[in-house]
Amino acid sequence: MSPTLARIATVAPLAAVLIALSGPVWAQQAAAPSATPAPASARQLATAQERAAYDRSDALSRQVFWSDQADINPMDPEAGVKAAQALRDLGRFDQAAEMAQRVLLVQPANVDAMLESGRAHIARGQAFYGIADLEKARDSRPNDWRSWSLLGTAYEQVRRPDDARAAWAQALALSPDNPDVLTNMAVASMTRGDTLAAEPLLRRAVAQPSASLKVRLNLALVLGLNGNMAEAEQMLRRDLPPEAADRNLAWLRARSGGGTTSDASRTWGSLQGG
Repeated sequence: MSPTLARIATVAPLAAVLIALSGPVWAQQAAAPSATPAPASARQLATAQERAAYDRSDALSRQVFWSDQADINPMDPEAGVKAAQALRDLGRFDQAAEMAQRVLLVQPANVDAMLESGRAHIARGQAFYGIADLEKARDSRPNDWRSWSLLGTAYEQVRRPDDARAAWAQALALSPDNPDVLTNMAVASMTRGDTLAAEPLLRRAVAQPSASLKVRLNLALVLGLNGNMAEAEQMLRRDLPPEAADRNLAWLRARSGGGTTSDASRTWGSLQGG
């Protein structure tokens, strides 16, 4: 991930990592003083309540938990996928791709694993290697906007702009004004250095009730790079702690109104196709 969105798009508080070792009693017992982990056959699958609790925890806790669940039962339809998602959230993109492929080895029809494979390869800057899985996901579920949106991002990364535009158009036909699709289109424009084209797409995305914090921060980034520092500052101070907002504003003030924007926006880790 580039320095830009590493600072602006990554806003999860570091304090969350401090609770990584906390969890239900079963998890604490599994971390007993033994130097050797218990074999998978000696461990137990978590309950639905325990799974739900870990889904609300930080990325490190989720990665440890879901990787363990996938080790216990490789045929679990969600464990390996969620482990891959957590690895991607931690920035461990190569491992996320490997985990998704591990799921597909034993569950070749798992569409969510195909999507996660595509996301991981996009995030690591090697979208070419995820296109086949994304196309399989699209063919399996042609009415699922997520595969079309991710394919648009992947095609854009491998310099197939016509295919990217067609894929995004289909994603929006299936899910009109979807903020994730619009953000993917906008960040593609940012990657090309065209922040002026990105701004209306992100404004349209932010106007949607389901728009995430990442979407708003991407808009703040574009506004600052386009010279609209007043509105960028307003958004950043609304969404970030004062110290983080100050750092991002200082970065934007140093770059707005001149220089290239391609490096500033060169990140595929921010493309979350959903």
